[in-house]
Amino acid sequence: MSFDSVELANDAASVVVRAGDSVGAAGPWRPVFCNDCTFPPDIFMGVMINLIKNPNINSSWLFRADILFDGEGNERGAGSPSLPDDVPQFPCFSGFELGRCMVRKLIPRNTMRDKPLDQSCLIYEQTHFTCEDGHDDDGVERSLVVYLPHVASEEEMPYYHPKVQGIAYLHEWNAAESRGSISISYLFYNDSDRSVVKLTRTALQLLKVIYKHGQGSLAGYQKRVQHDVLIPQARVQNTYAVLKQKYARRLIDSWAEVTDPEKHVFEDLSIAAFLIELWVDMYGTGPFPGFVDIGCGNGLLVWILNQEGYEGWGFDARERKSWASYNTIRPSLGPHSARSSLQQLVLLPSPVNRSDLSALASEDFSVELIHDGRFPKGTFIVSNHADELTAWTPILATISECPFIMIPCCSHDLTGSRFRAPVPKDKTKAESSYASLVDWVAQIARDCGWEVEQEMLRIPSTRNTALLGRKRLSGGKCSVPDIEEIVHRYGGTTGYLENVAKLAKKPRSSKSK
Repeated sequence: MSFDSVELANDAASVVVRAGDSVGAAGPWRPVFCNDCTFPPDIFMGVMINLIKNPNINSSWLFRADILFDGEGNERGAGSPSLPDDVPQFPCFSGFELGRCMVRKLIPRNTMRDKPLDQSCLIYEQTHFTCEDGHDDDGVERSLVVYLPHVASEEEMPYYHPKVQGIAYLHEWNAAESRGSISISYLFYNDSDRSVVKLTRTALQLLKVIYKHGQGSLAGYQKRVQHDVLIPQARVQNTYAVLKQKYARRLIDSWAEVTDPEKHVFEDLSIAAFLIELWVDMYGTGPFPGFVDIGCGNGLLVWILNQEGYEGWGFDARERKSWASYNTIRPSLGPHSARSSLQQLVLLPSPVNRSDLSALASEDFSVELIHDGRFPKGTFIVSNHADELTAWTPILATISECPFIMIPCCSHDLTGSRFRAPVPKDKTKAESSYASLVDWVAQIARDCGWEVEQEMLRIPSTRNTALLGRKRLSGGKCSVPDIEEIVHRYGGTTGYLENVAKLAKKPRSSKSK
């Protein structure tokens, strides 16, 4: 069944009727659209609860919803001392009684432009229903969900919410026929609002999302991506909002690279927010051990973290234009006398044979600019879309006894060559090239003795899987891994020197970070 919604006439009879209003009349709750569906009431309610908790599904202007109150019962405030004071009176509807009240605070992405909005989300249960012919039961099961924003006037409504007093979703289900319908109704501020195109378009989109999720659930769809596993969503988003307000505009305006400034600025601000909250959990108020960003690219992530008080540095095989703006001199950082926060270095891990270093020599690169991948114990290693260095990250972390985060992007083996990672043996996992890469580098980390944690980052990139190594697996041979054997098992390093030499001489693509 496809989404083929019917727009209802201005004088259509209300399907949501306030108690005391006449049944079948064109009341203040005006139906806008209706669509047939084949999913039952339990699926409808599951979809609605998910949308209440995740309003960002409906609007890209929103970060999330903070649930301020969640209680059952049809008496306002009964046994509910935490119910906010500004909650408007709960309406009564013919044939329904209030079964659950959820009060949420909608959190916008840009708090400088839009304010948060408190909203009551009321879930009604059917008691009886009077048909137009006077009969009390027509064999249809009805479920009603109503949204009421806590605003005193239309002018106070933020941009991201339709300028209406309320939104009602009605699901009607005929079990005998295994068919039903969903409809959306508005409580307008005045009758003229019914003709506002934007309101009509929004109503159609809201109904379409419910239909899509309901039919998908009926077909057995299960969400495969789980966000906010390691750190609560609110903490990361709140920190991101602060960083965005402090840095975004000036970073975009002064962008020196040929890449898209907004994409890279917002992505690195998001990653920085996640790392900051991660480090709060890991180190608390104790001393921070410092970080190193291997394959740091434009250096923006290093700069943001330095600005926020986290000591660390980064290096890449080639210098970027941005480094002139982002580089700082910090006496405690780096392996060389300059102690710059961003340095041009080529990584030559200690397991790689160094018998022919002359392969790296050229008129524009000195073998003195080689780093062996050994860092002070405890240094937090950041490997963000580090490409050729991604697979090496857990190996370097093992050798130096350092925790790490790696965000895989392009697939390279331990020689630095492009390759297609093998499809995961676990058939429940996706078989895409990216999923295969993530599974492959995660297995390297586990073989190195790391307990691998995974988080799907909320960043503007499809390459958003973060793998963390913070804890060592206990017991067995993993406690003292054989690095040479692991390197051999995953393809060895033959050809690494040649690839490094090319990397050191070759200008980065315009798509590079």
